[in-house]
Amino acid sequence: GTLVLWPLPNDGVIASKQSPRRLAAAIGRVFQDPRSGTAGDLTIQENLAIASRRGLKNTLRRGVSKSAKVDFREALANLGLGLENRLTSPVGVLSGGQRQVLTLLMATLRKPKLLLLDEHTAALDPATSQLVSEMTDRVIRQQGQTALMVTHNVDAAIKYGSRLIMLNRGRIVADVRAEEKKKLVKNEVLALYHS
Repeated sequence: GTLVLWPLPNDGVIASKQSPRRLAAAIGRVFQDPRSGTAGDLTIQENLAIASRRGLKNTLRRGVSKSAKVDFREALANLGLGLENRLTSPVGVLSGGQRQVLTLLMATLRKPKLLLLDEHTAALDPATSQLVSEMTDRVIRQQGQTALMVTHNVDAAIKYGSRLIMLNRGRIVADVRAEEKKKLVKNEVLALYHS
């Protein structure tokens, strides 16, 4: 298939014809496994430094500048988890939820045109899953981000986003937009899936 990115209705870009560097700049992603989006042996600030250079040409540098540390501290403070005070902590000591939130920040640091969320809360406990979902929603709204969230969590599918597209065995079985989506309840969504 062909992946077409469309941040604006008339701005279609055929992804397969783009360089990996350009795609890296255009797409942010958060995977199911909290360890997939971060380098556990590196510090929080080192992970953020790498993410801040994603999609740029020849920008890998040793160390983290003072101005970058200030920017990272501010971005982390906005998340409200206290990670701004742990810039030099190895990412490997963070909880799964903290790592997912860090991965979300890393994925959106350069404000990509598209944010892919692939079951990004599935490996978390229910309370942490809800926290990460709420933070994700806040970041997406603050940045005016276009996002595609894949989830098996029906409640999250109803609550977040402006459109719900449901697949069953590779076929679209429902495509529900904004106003209609707001009226959905879980049993109706499950009935659509099984119809």
